[in-house]
Amino acid sequence: MSTVVKGAALTTPLSRMTALARAELTLLGRTRGALVAALFVPLVLPVSVRSAAQEMDLAEAGLNTGTLVLPAAVGFSLLFAVYSVLVGSFVVRREELVLKRLRTGELRDVEILAGSALPAALTGLVQCLLLAAGCSVLLDLSAPSAPHLAVLGLLLGLVLCAALAAATASFTRTGESAQVTPMPLLLVSMMGSGMFVPLELLPDRVASVCELLPLTPVVTLVRGGWTGDLSGAEALGAVATAVAWTVLAVFAVRRWFRWEPRR
Repeated sequence: MSTVVKGAALTTPLSRMTALARAELTLLGRTRGALVAALFVPLVLPVSVRSAAQEMDLAEAGLNTGTLVLPAAVGFSLLFAVYSVLVGSFVVRREELVLKRLRTGELRDVEILAGSALPAALTGLVQCLLLAAGCSVLLDLSAPSAPHLAVLGLLLGLVLCAALAAATASFTRTGESAQVTPMPLLLVSMMGSGMFVPLELLPDRVASVCELLPLTPVVTLVRGGWTGDLSGAEALGAVATAVAWTVLAVFAVRRWFRWEPRR
């Protein structure tokens, strides 16, 4: 009896989440669809952005091909490797009663969600770093002028996309529908968050609306980290918008997230 108590005392939230993350990483590696979404799609879409950049007057916005493609590549990685993958993961684990069983053990609710999200978040982080290095070499992109903004934008994006994934999973009924429910955010973000078309080239009213989209602050901060043109007020506004969306997503998860299959 004393051995069990002593062993239980050594269990920490970090160790529990790490064990869950290892199991989730193994399951992720066995899911071909998730691997394609996480590893292949974010590497292909920046090529389309580079082709589209040739038709734009980027100099008018104070940008070049590199400062358009790199933030877009980071955005694609967050959307597909983190957000889209996690929506499917949360829904499938719920429908298979995995989440329900996990709640009967030592893991707390926040540990279950965080531990399940860690593999996708780490995949997105590594992918973003590799894409940044690749863009710097292939597009002759100079070192970031304000690296702290780029780092802040990336970290905010990882947390935001994980929270949004859990919120989206709350309203997703089955694993099949998990392929559809992420699409609205994916499409709106790709079209309106400055990934394909910089906000500087949009009409002022349209740009003002697009600034409020969930992923726009991330793209803005990453781009500002490289260009150095982002003022303190603009950076603070971007951070505030990202935090507001994260808080809203966390509220939705606390209010509506389901731990058992939807009937």
